[in-house]
Amino acid sequence: MTQEELKKEYPYNASGLMRLLRKLRSPEGCPWDRKQTRASLAGHLSGECAELLDAIDREDPHDICDEMGDTLMNLFFQAIVAEEKGEFSLDDVWQNVICKMIRRHEHVFGSAQARTPEEVLALWQKIKSKEKGHEPKKDGLLKGVPHYLSALDRATALQKKASEVGFDWPDAAGVAAKIVEEAGELKEALDSGNEAQVEEELGDLLFAAVNLARFRKGASAEALLRAANRKFERRFARVEEKSAAAGIALEDAGLQRLEAFWQEAKREEKDHA
Repeated sequence: MTQEELKKEYPYNASGLMRLLRKLRSPEGCPWDRKQTRASLAGHLSGECAELLDAIDREDPHDICDEMGDTLMNLFFQAIVAEEKGEFSLDDVWQNVICKMIRRHEHVFGSAQARTPEEVLALWQKIKSKEKGHEPKKDGLLKGVPHYLSALDRATALQKKASEVGFDWPDAAGVAAKIVEEAGELKEALDSGNEAQVEEELGDLLFAAVNLARFRKGASAEALLRAANRKFERRFARVEEKSAAAGIALEDAGLQRLEAFWQEAKREEKDHA
């Protein structure tokens, strides 16, 4: 088929993508695509979401567009598998999400009042709780928090769930004090040489740090750690450059000289900020 014939058969829209995926899953399609299951596709979806988040963090419009397409393709592929099983169609997905958004924006489409983002969130939670009242009861408030989330995201979700019933700090200062407390307990564990206790206290410290990020209602702990990772990579790249310029192999530089390069890189960043 020519490029024009392909574009006509598979137009550049949702319908075209679904038609393309059905073709790939057909007997005349692709053996790899036919082999895929819901579980195998889930692993690819996780990777594509990570790449999309990375592109968003880098504010790269070209990569964001590309990774959004890959993510959508994986989502639509899940819809194809469900369609083949007779479970639901993509139209059902559109209906569910549109009805849900209308239902949860009662202040836009109904008679409820919400003039601030905080009031909107409170109304959203109230409507969600009402919806869940029609669902089968779960064994405990936290049972519905997915286990496939990253540890940082799951810690945030667990904390948010507990917060819904009032189990939360009154202010950020309380969370910060908890971080200091956990750091002190970690130091005591390190001094004791008890490795099991060190690991437990280190986990508690991480959990407390996530709690502060969640409580501030700013960037998520996941986003903050991604930013810290990028900063480390950027600065270490400058350390490598400085070491190479000095004619010194990294492994021969020694900690003292590497630290000096690191501090130079930090100062240069601040001077250009």
